[in-house]
Amino acid sequence: MTSPPGRLYVVSTPIGNLGDFSTRAVDVLRSVHAVLAEDTRHSRHLLEHYEIDTPLVSYHEHNEARETPRILERLAGGESFALVSDAGTPLVSDPGARLVRAALDSGIAVVPVPGASALLAALVASGLDVERFTFFGFLPRKGRERSEAVATLDALPHTAVLYEAPGRVADTLAELERHGAGEREVVVARELTKQFEEMRRGTVAELARYYADVPPRGEVVIVLAGCAPSSPDEGAARERVRVLRQGGASARDVARALVEEHGLARNAAYRLAHEPE
Repeated sequence: MTSPPGRLYVVSTPIGNLGDFSTRAVDVLRSVHAVLAEDTRHSRHLLEHYEIDTPLVSYHEHNEARETPRILERLAGGESFALVSDAGTPLVSDPGARLVRAALDSGIAVVPVPGASALLAALVASGLDVERFTFFGFLPRKGRERSEAVATLDALPHTAVLYEAPGRVADTLAELERHGAGEREVVVARELTKQFEEMRRGTVAELARYYADVPPRGEVVIVLAGCAPSSPDEGAARERVRVLRQGGASARDVARALVEEHGLARNAAYRLAHEPE
């Protein structure tokens, strides 16, 4: 009789404070056949702290192509695995996406075990708008891809969250300032959940100067406020009303288009949509 396939658990680990590891995560790591770790030396400290004796298997960006088929074969044979990264939630600027996709394509259940996340910790403590945000991970280090990413950040109308190496924080903020984002609010969060946790707030220009003189240490998350919306052009909005009416759009559809396409407040859009022709 064929055994049912195992499960792949995606387990979040602490980003600094070991007390942030959940009881469920501990139970899962004790129950699986092996823990797939980005750095087995780093993860061993966590397992020893919680008296978990499950075997560790190295799984990282340099061996994932080779190891994924082997792990899938064991999963298909009924074994279960837990995927962890060095800190935080796997796959978020960390390896693991290849294995998760392959497991799902093979009909194997992938089970998330939530926990610490540096990007969410920084976001919710930033004081900036959290209703909508875009996570950029680590920006490209140079070339056209980096220029395009910085330009996207400059034009983004909502909050952005990105990771950055401590030695590049000042340069990244200075580059954003050169693109015109100098007066935007920004928060630089470092060493989250650790002894020297810090959340420094200011404008992009202010913190670019500060970190040029005082380079940060430790893991860094940057939370950038969205750009201020440009003033809607009412003349262009009225022309859009005319075109939509000619196409047979209802007043309700016209008002919705004015809000979405021209950034008009709902009351202004409603007024224009119901103006007589």
